[in-house]
Amino acid sequence: MSLDVYLNFKGNCREAVEFYASVFGLEKPNIMTFGDNPQDPSYPLPEEAKNLVMHARLSISGSTVMFSDTFPGMPFVAGNNISLSLVSSNLVEVQNAFHKLKEGGKVGMELQETFWSKCYGNLEDKFGIQWQFNYDSGETVY
Repeated sequence: MSLDVYLNFKGNCREAVEFYASVFGLEKPNIMTFGDNPQDPSYPLPEEAKNLVMHARLSISGSTVMFSDTFPGMPFVAGNNISLSLVSSNLVEVQNAFHKLKEGGKVGMELQETFWSKCYGNLEDKFGIQWQFNYDSGETVY
């Protein structure tokens, strides 16, 4: 299990992740945009979202730092744009932590299958901390 940091940006994520990669002497990162993921015709992707960063990841001194732009229309408050991401290859561990941390908190997305994970969800706990939960089955999908 790992506990990773997830940083959100308001439209300048690509610039930020490329800057951090250069600061820490890392290779140019792989960047997935919202336009790169499978589209649902029931929910058309706004044009302004297509080139925004959905996900990027850097390994900085042994720690995983992940990055994303906020989706158009979603709230963004500088200083509150950090969440903790629990990543585990143990599905029960992911489920247990999610259900315990949601008590007294607010669920943003119930645990469910996504195109990148068999089990993903997010919430704000009762202390106002943002959490993401991701089951890592060992398959690389992003």
